[in-house]
Amino acid sequence: MRRAISGVLGGLLTISTFLSALGQEPGPGQRPGGPARRPGAPRGQARPAEPEKKDASTPGTREAAEAKPKGREADDEKPVITHHKITIGGEELKYTATAGLMPIRDAKGDTEARIFYMAYTRDDAGPSSKRPLLFSFNGGPGSSSVWLHLGALGPKRVPTTETPTIPAPPFALVDNDATWLDRADLVFIDPVGTGYSRAAKPELNQKFHSLRGDIESVGEFIRMYLTRSDRWDSPLFLIGESYGTTRAAGLSGHLIDQGIALNGVILVSCALDFQDFSFSPGNDQPYLHFLPSYAAAAWYHKKLSPDLQKLSLKDFLKQVEEWIDREYASILARGDRITEDERKKAAEQLAHFTGLKADAIDDRDLRIGMGYFSRELLRSERRSIGRYDARYKGIENRSPNDGRGPSHDPSYDAVQAAYTSTFNHYIRDELGYKVDIPYHVLGGIVGRWDFQTERGYPSTTSQLRDAMTQNPHMKVMIASGYFDLATPYRAVEHALSGLGLDSSLRPNISIEYFEAGHMMYLHTPSLHELKRDGAAFLDRATAR
Repeated sequence: MRRAISGVLGGLLTISTFLSALGQEPGPGQRPGGPARRPGAPRGQARPAEPEKKDASTPGTREAAEAKPKGREADDEKPVITHHKITIGGEELKYTATAGLMPIRDAKGDTEARIFYMAYTRDDAGPSSKRPLLFSFNGGPGSSSVWLHLGALGPKRVPTTETPTIPAPPFALVDNDATWLDRADLVFIDPVGTGYSRAAKPELNQKFHSLRGDIESVGEFIRMYLTRSDRWDSPLFLIGESYGTTRAAGLSGHLIDQGIALNGVILVSCALDFQDFSFSPGNDQPYLHFLPSYAAAAWYHKKLSPDLQKLSLKDFLKQVEEWIDREYASILARGDRITEDERKKAAEQLAHFTGLKADAIDDRDLRIGMGYFSRELLRSERRSIGRYDARYKGIENRSPNDGRGPSHDPSYDAVQAAYTSTFNHYIRDELGYKVDIPYHVLGGIVGRWDFQTERGYPSTTSQLRDAMTQNPHMKVMIASGYFDLATPYRAVEHALSGLGLDSSLRPNISIEYFEAGHMMYLHTPSLHELKRDGAAFLDRATAR
């Protein structure tokens, strides 16, 4: 389902570091995850085990990189290279996987950090000038790249259940028939403090754990990868999820200033301007932008009146959005100046759209917080709904009257263990990269995050606008899930409407909508829709 941005303008997993400073609910992708460091495991980066000498033509065999390329220091780690094949649509695709660490150096040439990456390149792809190169990362801040890697883009994926439920262990990977590797070479980046990526010294962590430092270090990784892999002539793309969209938008501006022009940027579950979804005193924007997602969740769980329940999701949400623009925004803006009759009618309309009780909404001053809604919608069943994906139900053992939000997020529970265990097996046994330090899936060693904002809310909308202005050929694709209660789809529509783009550039942005959540690829039909939409986007962005 796609809409051009011109029409919009006419009408995990964190961000929690920022929100916790405000005393608010956590943002996209901040739940701690990944295996703990086992006792006695070294804290420093161990080198991969020496590979066996096998026939390099055998899929899955591994080999060390041969001669040291120019510019590499003696202590640079040699990447581990393996060869594989996969069948997509009846066609065999052979590819090479590379796993290793890229040094990030300061102006004096001293290594300040090493960024772990996994790259997949098609073996018979032809000249690099014709082959798109897609750099991928997730969000947090503090998340590794494992989610897009094993959920949507890579040649292997964690299979999902047919219904939104938590899968049973043990977990395994399967070939991904929706991989993007048939259309582009893929590079998955773990920013410093995630995955196996580490700062050279503990005191350097804070340099990288900031909005600017993160963008600059990932930008330097991209420059280094282009140089070492001789890919400066390739069509270049970024794809980020959640806080990764904040990074991707910022990177688009940073890279063009460094002379690196992108063909396209793909933003999955967007977080461009934090004011649009950060619940904080005096900021009414989230209440406006979360309401359609609340309504979608109530529709999915059949908590609405028959006249609304019989509508399609798209038609129902159109009603909700029109009421927000016509009445709700004005009601919140007027505050105490509204009449008792207006207040009563607004509470009843909110109850009609959300399945909650009008009296409870009135008691909350017509403002419904995400945690409250997630706990309240299925209160009679002693169930909560997922934050990353409101289709998921979680068992609630707390008293329904304790005043707190859900005790856990069932949509995160559905993926955390599965992705952690499968990745650790995959990287060691199939890709041959064996080290003792833990792979930080989510949370890990990333501590306080410096958002470096002057106006109160982090935003990278201006960098995205500047990149599109300086490079008018750059295309942008947005992927949003209707059931996402972490980064609601209406929030990104609002952020895009305020870009201040020249009218000639508006058609360069398109939005794809999915009947799924934050990680829409957990929904099998949406996984294939995302691949279809992504392939079409790559074609548009590389057309001459």
